Amino acid sequence: MRSALPKVLHPLCGRPLIGWPIAAARAAGAQRVVVVGGPDRALEPALPPGVPDVVLAVQHEPRGTADAVLAASSHVDRDAPVVVLSGDAPLLTADDLRALAQAHAEHRAAATMLTMVLDDPTGYGRVVRGPDGAVERVVETKKPGDATPQELEIREVNGGIYAFDGGKLLDALPQVGSDNAQGELYLPDVLPILRARDEIVAAHVAGDPDAALGINDRADLARVRAVAQRRIHDAHLKAGVTIVDPAATQIDVGVAIGPDTTVAPFSSLLGATRVGPGCTIGPCTTLIDATLGANVAIPHAYVAGAELPDGSAPGPFADLRPAPAGATVGNAGGGA
Repeated sequence: MRSALPKVLHPLCGRPLIGWPIAAARAAGAQRVVVVGGPDRALEPALPPGVPDVVLAVQHEPRGTADAVLAASSHVDRDAPVVVLSGDAPLLTADDLRALAQAHAEHRAAATMLTMVLDDPTGYGRVVRGPDGAVERVVETKKPGDATPQELEIREVNGGIYAFDGGKLLDALPQVGSDNAQGELYLPDVLPILRARDEIVAAHVAGDPDAALGINDRADLARVRAVAQRRIHDAHLKAGVTIVDPAATQIDVGVAIGPDTTVAPFSSLLGATRVGPGCTIGPCTTLIDATLGANVAIPHAYVAGAELPDGSAPGPFADLRPAPAGATVGNAGGGA
């Protein structure tokens, strides 16, 4: 990312990248979420506060994805399924995770990987299948020499998302070697180990090819942001909100908007903003952690942390901040 900020702490539509897979896992019904981070514990402030089922495990050296899972092994239940997610793949939904878990159970597999078929698979590990269609291995492509030219032609890629039998995963992880161009311990190398033990290794192709898109630089972040923003817009549109020009509107994932509200172009609704029903927002209005009652009309304005009651109609170019203790924003002659 060419940034002092750790990659998975970069914001995406009002939530750090790492917050998206955490939210998806919890919504899918995960009983425990383990976030693997470095010894500086930089990710700890990004974990949901006061949520005991989300914990941090420390990987003391960046030795690869298999080593990262080993760092979390004390939290793994041998008798339960384990789903491994990527902190830089924020588009995976709870429905995607439930479908993966269901496929894993139906196949009675030791491991089930989520795969995608991409027009441009550059940068992703390729899924190598045997003559019977079963997954044999995943070939990484991080460095020249990891994959052969023939393997690079494969369009089915590893999404970096797996469901495992907990005990079988723990038994296989110590057998993973580092004989690759990176000298790392790759989690996909667990798969041939399991196959050599006559275990079932299955693959579940994601219905949405965007589901496991990862982020390696800011160009990737921009592409993923466009998908995430479109999903946010679609959810509000289907819930009865009019967004006049979605391409010219920014709405964070934590924003709530009541039905019959219209959001005019060049408006940004950010943070924990709450908008009641029947409002008219914009054009050219920014709301940050704002609370609007019903039927508020606010064009060409900047509102940060302020609360506007029902029927408020601040004039154009209003700049509203949190009111002092005991003060309120009210109506006077049609204005606020």
